[in-house]
Amino acid sequence: MGIEGEVLAGLKDRFGEPSFRSLAIVRDRVVKIVIDRKDLVAVCTFLKSKFDMAHLSSIAAVDWRDHFESVYHLTSWSRNFMVQINAWIPHDDPHIDSVVPLWNGANVHEREAYDLMGIIYDGHPNLTRILLPKDFEFFPLRKDFPQEVDRQYVSRRKIGGG
Repeated sequence: MGIEGEVLAGLKDRFGEPSFRSLAIVRDRVVKIVIDRKDLVAVCTFLKSKFDMAHLSSIAAVDWRDHFESVYHLTSWSRNFMVQINAWIPHDDPHIDSVVPLWNGANVHEREAYDLMGIIYDGHPNLTRILLPKDFEFFPLRKDFPQEVDRQYVSRRKIGGG
């Protein structure tokens, strides 16, 4: 059994298969898991301690219209493999726990996902806008973002008229 099988077996053993929406080996040394948001910190803590997932390279947010996903890419340099975690977040309650206590590098990634998609990372030490003006009311990467109104808002701010 390669590291991929070891990771999947460890996750099933620790959390039980019903805890996961999906578990898969994507390719050599890459595992993808899909979970509900409530399980994120427990799964990340387990992966970090059991499989030495020392590096979080990115967090991205996706709007699927019926739910959001926060997507995490974790790497174990010592074991030479990667895990992608897709955490489902309900559209009507866009909250998920922060992983900054596990990987400080998550700080800026979570702020960016909040700024552009509106996902609230509970427990984040400084969840404020990082790219857009502090008074901007919208989240431009959401599928329901009203394009014309907001483009005008940003244009007026740039030229100092609004």
